[in-house]
Amino acid sequence: MKTNENFIHIVKFTLFSISAGLIQILSFTLLSEVFSIIYWPAYLIALVLSVLWNFTLNRKFTFKSAANIPKAMSKVFVFYLFFTPLSTWWGDALEEIGWNKYVVLIGTMLINFVTEFIYTKFFVYRII
Repeated sequence: MKTNENFIHIVKFTLFSISAGLIQILSFTLLSEVFSIIYWPAYLIALVLSVLWNFTLNRKFTFKSAANIPKAMSKVFVFYLFFTPLSTWWGDALEEIGWNKYVVLIGTMLINFVTEFIYTKFFVYRII
């Protein structure tokens, strides 16, 4: 893979992740502030919405994959099978000890961004 292609993947993934991040923050804020839902269910709902958005855009535009969509989505599901309980646990624990829920959310989103990019590029779509 050429360096230029890697750079383009990083830029596109970043831009789509920003849009997914906005969806996650806005839905989290709505659930948390308007509906007074506690951290972990608000986080889970917001995460699912952003993952569906991000998966769809990155599959189509970043990695331009026409591969088996259920198979690719299953691989992403496996990532979130591990990431979601861990991030829900640490997010709820940090919020419980007094961390600002938005600091926790943004920190978790940054960890998700980096790990998901690596996982998606090298495992889901096997682009080397």
